[in-house]
Amino acid sequence: MKEAILSEAAKRRLFFSPDAMEMILSNNDPMGFTNTVFSHLADNMMFVSKKDIMDCIAGDKILFQSEREIKPDNRFTPDISVIKGSDVTGESTCEGKVNDFAQYFKSRFYTLKRMIEKRNDFGRAMDLSRAKTLDREVKVIGIVYEKSTTKNGHTMLTIEDDSDTAKVFISKESPLANEVFVNDEVIGIVGKPNAQRTLLMAEKIVRPDIPRNNAWEVSDTPSKIAFLSDVHVGSTTFLESDWKRMIAWLKSNSVKEDLNYIVFPGDVVDGIGVFPDQDKELEVLDIYEQYDILAEYLKDIPDHIKMVVHPGNHDAARLAEPQPALNSVFTKTFDSNILMVGNPIYLNVEGRTVMSYHGKSMDDWIAGVQYLTYDDPLRVMKEMCIHRHLAPIYGQRNALAPEKKDYLAMEIVPDIFVSGHVHGAGQDVYNGVRLINASTWQSQTEYQRMHNFNPDPSIMPIVSLSDGRIEMRDFSKA
Repeated sequence: MKEAILSEAAKRRLFFSPDAMEMILSNNDPMGFTNTVFSHLADNMMFVSKKDIMDCIAGDKILFQSEREIKPDNRFTPDISVIKGSDVTGESTCEGKVNDFAQYFKSRFYTLKRMIEKRNDFGRAMDLSRAKTLDREVKVIGIVYEKSTTKNGHTMLTIEDDSDTAKVFISKESPLANEVFVNDEVIGIVGKPNAQRTLLMAEKIVRPDIPRNNAWEVSDTPSKIAFLSDVHVGSTTFLESDWKRMIAWLKSNSVKEDLNYIVFPGDVVDGIGVFPDQDKELEVLDIYEQYDILAEYLKDIPDHIKMVVHPGNHDAARLAEPQPALNSVFTKTFDSNILMVGNPIYLNVEGRTVMSYHGKSMDDWIAGVQYLTYDDPLRVMKEMCIHRHLAPIYGQRNALAPEKKDYLAMEIVPDIFVSGHVHGAGQDVYNGVRLINASTWQSQTEYQRMHNFNPDPSIMPIVSLSDGRIEMRDFSKA
């Protein structure tokens, strides 16, 4: 249609501005609208702006042949895109070879090293090989290879960069003794080599972290964005009545509430064979049918809402992160309005940066850091922000694919950071970043019951893209 309109305009030596073309295409009958505009424009006009079209409508009351007044259709036009370089879909090259792993950790090291060196309280680091030979204060950056505790209760780290390895000593009397270290994270260290040049005596630990001066700048957009994580269609514990209650609310309120976007942060279906004896908890035993049922559920969501779906560990995608988008063999019945992306993903939504990550690495964070628990996923997310990495720990429960680029490094500071996986619901703000754990649409499973875990189901977080306010709308009750 756009090409036909431009062709007709070219025949008349007319050129439409981008906003004029957008106005024309938003009309119910773009070509009819264009023809009546042509008939009311001055003969000597060449460039047509949106104001020119509005003047035609206001001054001449342009009519269709049906004699009804033509009015521009103010249909909402979504403004959402994937931030370049953040989606592994179509970009995966890893084969699991030694060189893949080397390239992967080099990418992580240099990405996070740049962040640390940009900090006002650190500056440029030197190679470990040189730092170990000096007798003055040094600044170094390395990957934590190993952490141990001496028999006297002191902390000993082994770190490495691309020049050497070094032992780092942290006294139990030091203020740094309570620092949290996880294997394979990247840290900056300010310290001094001991007299024997066998250890670096740490005086300060510096992490990439979200800058403290990061802030949410208020904008004039009225739009809101919602998140629906861990839907688990196909499970016997899927909360269909709560889901339908949410859909009814969207149909009645989404337009007036300016709710224009919904992101699904993984586990949209329950999957097949994800854990032992899962079939006993499945309502739908066919993975293709699970996605077909989900597609029908999503068709009930109002058409003006732009949806984004990415996989989680229950979905039909590779388990190793980063995960590419769901294959089209599973999503062929989905509406074209749905944007299929990988996990994790950075999105630009009306100028806001939204990072969505399913959250499987929370299993490793909670297992590796004593004070982190499944009851408080937001605290885990804060650690991810401090370390500027979603899944630093390699070789544990959460599988990581050795891509040439480390897609799980938080290279960009998001305005909104959302995760799921643990079926909790909560919100917080960390250094200006809105943190959201996006609930679930599945009631307590047998596995959760065995571990005395109580989910927070049927809650839809809604964020204003203008001022960052977060509403946790509960659909568990009528």
